[in-house]
Amino acid sequence: MVLDKKQTTVAYRCNKCGAGVMGMIDIFTLSAPMIKLKCDCGGSEMTVIKQEDGKIRLSVPCIFCPKPHSFLVNPNVFFGKEDFFLQCPYSDMDISFLGDTDHVKANLARGEYELIKLMEESGISDLSVFQEANREDEDEALDSELTQSVLFVLSELEAEGKILCRCERSEEIDAEKYGYEIKSGGVLVKCRDCGAQRFIPTDNSLIAHAFLDADELYLE
Repeated sequence: MVLDKKQTTVAYRCNKCGAGVMGMIDIFTLSAPMIKLKCDCGGSEMTVIKQEDGKIRLSVPCIFCPKPHSFLVNPNVFFGKEDFFLQCPYSDMDISFLGDTDHVKANLARGEYELIKLMEESGISDLSVFQEANREDEDEALDSELTQSVLFVLSELEAEGKILCRCERSEEIDAEKYGYEIKSGGVLVKCRDCGAQRFIPTDNSLIAHAFLDADELYLE
């Protein structure tokens, strides 16, 4: 009796040399802790991990961004689609292809044609130009997201009376007491009464994420 193994072909384009990288994955291969699909040039690799909940996480190198993108795919989609695409969230370009081998080969060829055309129209000869151009956009997006998170935590702390300054403590919460000013690289919190203030940086992810767990905020 011949078993009908579930399998799919996966592919991505190397962000260093531009070559298409393709491999076959089946349900038995996924029993490994991690699967790595590497380019022959040694400049990139795509990783595939089956999670405890059965979903499949892929980390895909991107020609257009300095860092790989992470995707979570349902196993029914991973093994059940003849044609499936994973896109860069910043450029909306397809960066990985899943499915039937012939479909994946065709999509790689189509992607190569579109990439060459884009490079010719832009006068670009080096793939690293894409990554440098999008590094700033990615950093700005991260900064914006952290800023919104910081503002949310500030509003929660203020509502709970946990923003403290040089003023005497009061059981009554004054909704107009503190002001927030979004500046380059962070948020300035200032007491309108005593002038005490504190700058919360959002261009440093370590400091910003540490603040998100704060129980109180002291202004000086």
